[in-house]
Amino acid sequence: MPNKLAHFAIEADDVDRALGFYQSVFGWRFSPWGPPGFYLIDGAGVHAALQQRREPPPAGRKGFECSFAVSDIDATSALIEAAGGRLLGPKHAIPTVCELRPFADTEGNEAIICQYAPERLKEMGLSA
Repeated sequence: MPNKLAHFAIEADDVDRALGFYQSVFGWRFSPWGPPGFYLIDGAGVHAALQQRREPPPAGRKGFECSFAVSDIDATSALIEAAGGRLLGPKHAIPTVCELRPFADTEGNEAIICQYAPERLKEMGLSA
């Protein structure tokens, strides 16, 4: 079995603000589950959760890089800013793979949006 992303969790200082951000930018839906401040995400493509941050992250915290496939990187960049996120640099290209751009959500979590080349989407098993 190949190694595939099975789950990710987004930690938030302000869960309601983060819910609004991800609803506005990616159209995700959320269902409360388990403890207060914990939501399952529907529409992320894999099992995912948004949860209340348990404690402040230590300085220099490391983590997994999370990339989101988007159909229009410019439109998604505009949605990120309109929803209160920050773009962390210009978009740039990896030839034959994607155009990508780093961003931070309203909670300071960093991730990347990628507009993949159609042939790469096919290889990844995603629809073009």
